[in-house]
Amino acid sequence: MSVYLESRGQGPDLVLLHGWGMNGAVWQPLVERLEADFCLHLVDLPGFGHSQPLPNGASLNDWSQAVLNVVPQQAAWLGWSLGGLIATQAALQAPSRVTKLLTLASSPCFVAKDNWPGIKPEVLTTFAEQLSADHEMVIKRFLALQAMGSEHAKTDVRQLRDSLNTKPSPDPIALAAGLSLLAEVDLRAQLAELSVPYLRLYGRLDGLVPHKAIPLVEALLAATNRQQYIEPKASHAAFISHPEHTAAQISAFLAATFAPL
Repeated sequence: MSVYLESRGQGPDLVLLHGWGMNGAVWQPLVERLEADFCLHLVDLPGFGHSQPLPNGASLNDWSQAVLNVVPQQAAWLGWSLGGLIATQAALQAPSRVTKLLTLASSPCFVAKDNWPGIKPEVLTTFAEQLSADHEMVIKRFLALQAMGSEHAKTDVRQLRDSLNTKPSPDPIALAAGLSLLAEVDLRAQLAELSVPYLRLYGRLDGLVPHKAIPLVEALLAATNRQQYIEPKASHAAFISHPEHTAAQISAFLAATFAPL
């Protein structure tokens, strides 16, 4: 099994992990704005883009370890959506490797539960059931969900689709495994163990990570070295709809010096 990695730019190392159904090409709007100051390591997650899939039954730990195996020994990590879940797991299992953690439109628990806002379980169940029949249509529907609420929804979807089409189609087994992670993983109890500086970026209009979850996540974190920013007119892909603001938040956080916990 090999994970494809493309490195761009110069400066401190920043690993970027895309979301479900996508690949590393999705980061182009940020690459254009960050590569002058950072060495960006664009990962195709297992089974997506040019990367081979993991074996059936692979855990979240296996996904993060597959990335840890190919990226620099020490780097900041930025994960979008599912990528944020994997980046968080990497920071938990290898805190000496992840110098700073950034998540974008991500949640420690994506599925709605009692007193926890999130994606309705039946939505992910329906997607999973439809994958075997037409996985390309499922991806299209998911892209539309990610842009829903954005004032640039059609443009956002077009950019996501265009970046997806620059590389091979995702492996259907990897798509099913990724949906299982979104449906089953719950890292809420582990968040207090995070020992690295942590920036959470959100879209106020995000339908997949509802804004009502933001203060609930905040309450689960340790008291120091954490920041958050909510893009008021963005949905699930603020780095697509509002790349300048998103890049500015990332740059400022990475440039900051934090006292040890």
